Formats: sequence, structure tokens, C-alpha cells
Amino acid sequence: MSERVATFSHKGRGAQSGKLSGRFDDLERVPDGDWRDMASLVDPDAPPPRTYVTVEHARTIIARNQSPDVPFDRSINPYRGCEHGCIYCFARPTHAFHNLSPGLDFETKLFVKPNAAQLLRAELSKGTYEVRTIAMGTNTDPYQPIEDHRFVTRSVLKTLAQFNHPVSILTKSDRITRDLDILAPMAERGLAVAGLSLTTLDPVLASRLEPRAATPARRLKAVEALAKAGIPTLVCCAPMIPAINDHELEALVQAAADAGATRAAYIPLRLPHEIAPLFKEWLGVHYPGRAGHVMSLVRSIRDGRDNDPEFGSRMRGTGPYADTLRARFKVAMRRAGLEDRRLPELRTDLFRVPGRAEQLGLF
Repeated sequence: MSERVATFSHKGRGAQSGKLSGRFDDLERVPDGDWRDMASLVDPDAPPPRTYVTVEHARTIIARNQSPDVPFDRSINPYRGCEHGCIYCFARPTHAFHNLSPGLDFETKLFVKPNAAQLLRAELSKGTYEVRTIAMGTNTDPYQPIEDHRFVTRSVLKTLAQFNHPVSILTKSDRITRDLDILAPMAERGLAVAGLSLTTLDPVLASRLEPRAATPARRLKAVEALAKAGIPTLVCCAPMIPAINDHELEALVQAAADAGATRAAYIPLRLPHEIAPLFKEWLGVHYPGRAGHVMSLVRSIRDGRDNDPEFGSRMRGTGPYADTLRARFKVAMRRAGLEDRRLPELRTDLFRVPGRAEQLGLF
């Protein structure tokens, strides 16, 4: 796979390359013929690449996994691709399965699943269904801008609430507060927890790392709103990027505690598959003077590689730098008063299929 070197930045987008080839391409990708995609090469003031949305008529909606690194075995992703444009997003490589670029295509060519709630209702109604927490936001963000008018995430939450089904949500958007009317009653019954990803407190850095996500201040206000509504909330300080945002770890944990978070967590930067060349390209645009140092530290926690795919170590990192980060986080949690706090175990005993109990009562 070839690597591109960018010297310009697409306005409002995280990735610099629109045509970085994916693992599943037969040939090197070529421009698709839309002049707007490469307009900024000749005109720095050109409008940003447009966003396209494709309706996907999904056949199933619950995705299952067996990863020992995550505390859930099933998830729902209402959308493919994500307009937030976070350069480090580990979901980017999934666009390669569609013969689309994990770069700008991931941010500008989205797929929506309007029948998500219908599929979910059918699956939850099966007599063989076993109840466990469904996670949302594990791949692409359920509250990215498209949710403002598609409402697929809200329809899924309404369905889960009707079934008394437990759910956990992770997002970078304060749009989650729109659904407090659903989430708060669910949390009161022990059926919902929420999470906000907080990468930095610096709005300038955030605009480079996560160009279309909510600002750090808005995310912290969302944490406050969730906590005030009685919804247990995690703040995930991730990813921690060496020599970019790692110096903020203690401040991020304290900000989470001050906003009322129940718990905080962190994950070191991961660069699987196509994310590595995309991230290096991003460094070359925004931080060319420290790019070599950043990647040297990244490799120091990944056994000399850009990425470590092994279960367990991939989420923690190894070596002196990773050990220091862990120690700093532990001290920060203690100082913030979060060390001994945990998110509650969600209930599964309240699950019911609407109408089924009433039907049984007739016999």
C-alpha cells in the first residue's frame, strides 16, 4: 500500500487523503471524477468535501463479538462511517470492506440504517433471545450530525426502553442530552449508562483531531446534564497520544470528576491497518516538527511496531512509557475521588416482550 504525503488540510475534515487505498482494493484507488474532492489542491478557500448518505437496508442489526478486551458481547451501530472525522478512529478501516477509502470517504460517504428499530424489535421478540447489555457507539458515533434529522439512534433507544433492555452508549456529542427523556427513566430502572469521550480540553487541538465533534466544553456540559439526570456516566480520556495530548491526562480526569462523572478511563493511541498512514499524514500537516518523536513513542509502547493487535496489550500498551501513563492515571483517579467508584451492573431481569405478558394472562 502506498503512503501519501499531504501538505494541506481539508477544511472541517480529519483525514488528509481521499484516496488512500484499502486492504480490499484490487488496484490503487483513483479519483472518482468529482472535482470538489480535490478542489483544495488548487484553491485553499474551496468548500470542504460534501457529505453523501446512502440508505442501507440491513438484514440484521445486532453485531456480536468475542473480544476479551471489551465488557460487552453485542452492539448496534445505526450508521456506517462518521462525519466527526476523528483522525485516530479505529472504525475507519471498516470502510475498506465497501471499497471506500478509510480516509475522506469514511467521513463523507455515510450509510444509514433506517430499519434498525424494526430489526431490533424482531430480534428481541424471538423466544431464543438471551438478554445482555447492548452497547452503542462502539464503532461509529450514534450521535454524529446525521442523527439530527435521521433519528435512528433515538428509535433504537425507544425500542430498548419498551423492552426494558439494558444499554450503554459512548459518544463524542452533546446530542445525547436530547434523549434524556428516554435515558433518565431507563437509568432509574438500572437499564442505562452513558459515556463521553474526552480527548483534550484544548479547543484548537480538538478541532484538528476531531473536526466535527462537539467541543470539549460542550461534552463536559453533557456529562453534567447526564449526571444531573441520574445517569451513571463514564468519561473516556482516549486516545492518549504521546507528545500530543498525553500531558493533559490529569486535567482530563479532574474535569470529568468536576462535571459529575461516575468513572473515568483511558486508552493509548492505537493505529490498526489504514489508520497508521492516515495518522502519519495528519502529523505531517499539523505537527511536522514532532512527528518523528510522536511515532517513536508510539512504537515504544507497541513493541517497536506502529500497532499491536494482540488482545490485552493492544488496549494498554507495554514498556516504560505505558507504565508511566498507567501510574499517572492511577494517581489522577485517586486525587479526583474516582478511584473507588464504578459504573453499576445493568439489570437484565426486567426484560419483557411488549404484549407477550398480556397475552399469557388471557390463558
